[in-house]
Amino acid sequence: MEQGKTNLASFRNAWYRPGGIVKRMLWTLFSSLFFRHSLAIGSYHKILILKLFGAKIGNGVIIKPSVQIKYPWKLSIGNHTWIGEHVWIDNLDRVSIADHCCISQGALLLCGNHNYGSPEFDLIIHPIVLETGAWVGAKSLVAPGVIMHSHSVLTAGSCATTDLVAYGIYQGNPANLVKTRIIKSR
Repeated sequence: MEQGKTNLASFRNAWYRPGGIVKRMLWTLFSSLFFRHSLAIGSYHKILILKLFGAKIGNGVIIKPSVQIKYPWKLSIGNHTWIGEHVWIDNLDRVSIADHCCISQGALLLCGNHNYGSPEFDLIIHPIVLETGAWVGAKSLVAPGVIMHSHSVLTAGSCATTDLVAYGIYQGNPANLVKTRIIKSR
């Protein structure tokens, strides 16, 4: 059987229109000035800028230094959510983060990938949803199309390629269910 070959010279994604060129250029400038460095610019100012660019953000959100967000107009964040240092939200598609979520240091939310079976290496995008109380551990990856259901946990360094059940704790690459999250009442 003869195998085909990848031909990146024929790659085309003209169908993908994430926003006007001026909007994207302005966001790149603001992002580099206020987000992609370790200076301690407060969450309040970052949230104002994100909202100016179309993000929907609730109350009590904390955004730490050196956070990278591809397109704020494709982002919604609920109330009292934390986003840690060096998080990268590569939201080529919608990313919806509900209330009381935690995205720990160095985590990657990745909405895009490529079709490795296509010679043209076609772009594939899918949204990501984090439901209430979901926790993405440090240095973890959430792949395109994943839904982290209510209070699910993706442990440090793990890779979620399929949906995570409510209150499930997942570990590994690919992430597997290892136990159930129990939250004790006070």
